[in-house]
Amino acid sequence: MFNKNIKLVLAALIIGFAVYQFIEGYIGNGIFLILLSLIFIFLYFRNEIILLAFLRMRKQDMVGTEKWLSKIKNPEAALVTKQQGYYNYLQGIIFSQRNLTQAEKFFKKALKLGLNMDYDVAMAKLSLAGIAMQKRRKREATLLLQEAKKLDKNNMLTEQIKMMQQQMKKI
Repeated sequence: MFNKNIKLVLAALIIGFAVYQFIEGYIGNGIFLILLSLIFIFLYFRNEIILLAFLRMRKQDMVGTEKWLSKIKNPEAALVTKQQGYYNYLQGIIFSQRNLTQAEKFFKKALKLGLNMDYDVAMAKLSLAGIAMQKRRKREATLLLQEAKKLDKNNMLTEQIKMMQQQMKKI
């Protein structure tokens, strides 16, 4: 909701007021204000709109996810680099049902900006492999599938990877 720089300024002001409360002897108020400032610091690193979009995605509500993502007007200015990666990752998932070329662009940009979790990187590469397979680029799809298999340490995507490998044999 707030710009990333405004969040840091608010956190600094709240911490400053907390220090003043400590000096005045109001220890409880100071501790509460420090905890309140931690919320703004947390939201600097984890954008609240992207968190809400992930919640909609978890419920398989693509329209709701797209609605939340549309609230971010200028992602380059409003988000930290990793948040931009997740913004593009979510956009890629949404567009993978409509426009494969656009989805491919979003997934590649998300991988370039970086994703925190290996599972998310594996999922993005698996999606890119599926797009490459549909566009009859077998070599690229094979490489992406191998990379996704290496990144899938918890074996959550093994079923999808095996299914894609079976489909690639038919091509």
